[in-house]
Amino acid sequence: MSRQAFPVIYVRDVGRALSFYEGLLGFEETYRQPIEGEPGYVGLTLGDSRMSLVDARWPAEQIGVERGAGPRFELFVYVEDVDAAIEQIRAAEGPVLREPEDMPWGERLGYVEDPDGNSVSLAASSTDTD
Repeated sequence: MSRQAFPVIYVRDVGRALSFYEGLLGFEETYRQPIEGEPGYVGLTLGDSRMSLVDARWPAEQIGVERGAGPRFELFVYVEDVDAAIEQIRAAEGPVLREPEDMPWGERLGYVEDPDGNSVSLAASSTDTD
């Protein structure tokens, strides 16, 4: 087995979170457990990146730790067009936390929120880097 690491995101509704990450951000499902019915765990890829979604009850069941309130991470996702991605999420009634803006380091950056209230940064190389 090769050495690797990837984030596992605790979510209240794996299917709903999957619709956000797969349907709106272009992630691809690579693994699902259980195979039939509502998923409790889904593995995803985006290019060379990997992550997983797991039911929020998982940490309590496995190690006796409750999921905390508020943001537990920030996922940084490179997209082709930040403005178009933000508008697609807005059209799907997803919360936009910060409108796209050109940053001094040469990227255009905007923030949205996934169905569990986690911040997701959407970024692309700026066309105008001043």
